Amino acid sequence: MHGDKIWAVVPAKDLAGAKSRLAGVLSADERRRLTIAMLEDVLVALVDVPLAGIAVVTRDAELADCARTAGARVIADLRHAGPNAAIALAAARLAAEGAGGMIAIPADVPLATPAAIEQIVASMNAAPGVTLVPALADMGTNAIAMAPIDAIPLRFGPQSFFRHQEAALARGIAPRILRLAEIGFDLDRPEDLATFLARPSATRSFAFLSGCRIPARLEAAAARGTRRTES
Repeated sequence: MHGDKIWAVVPAKDLAGAKSRLAGVLSADERRRLTIAMLEDVLVALVDVPLAGIAVVTRDAELADCARTAGARVIADLRHAGPNAAIALAAARLAAEGAGGMIAIPADVPLATPAAIEQIVASMNAAPGVTLVPALADMGTNAIAMAPIDAIPLRFGPQSFFRHQEAALARGIAPRILRLAEIGFDLDRPEDLATFLARPSATRSFAFLSGCRIPARLEAAAARGTRRTES
């Protein structure tokens, strides 16, 4: 299937309360700025891939502005009921407009590259088809590609990689599995910050975090945790 029939869909949560699991290391404003930087990194990668278009699903005005600046379409996620509902909203709209397929990718995979995304596009050589890229840490799904655009129901959440496989098999589709480190790594937990910074990159996310004294902050957070355990 040619990329000109495939849309990329990026669900983006509200900036308020973004990346709450990093709260012990980053302030609310820093988490907001990191969230914006990660979305920008994902969009930079997608823009360099021949696709029918890029749609960011959000209700956050600042993230919507970021998407438009990158040349992406914004689909308003007024319900804000999680990634399954957000991606399904975009899929229904794009299918009605004649889209042949979709790649759904989260907004927090800053190491995503055009080459990795092109591998996913290249795997979509026939419909019906499903391609899955598992998360490296928790066996979630960090990218899913489908043709047609509604080939299987979405099952994002804990262990979603396995649940998406089951959903594909239930519809008679043998899913293709791509283990791509660039997309399988997401910034979600404090330990992810150290892993990310250990591999310098030309991303906006790396540039931002490099100035945040992350190693010292992680040590302080670990010390606080030790004191709470001892008390």
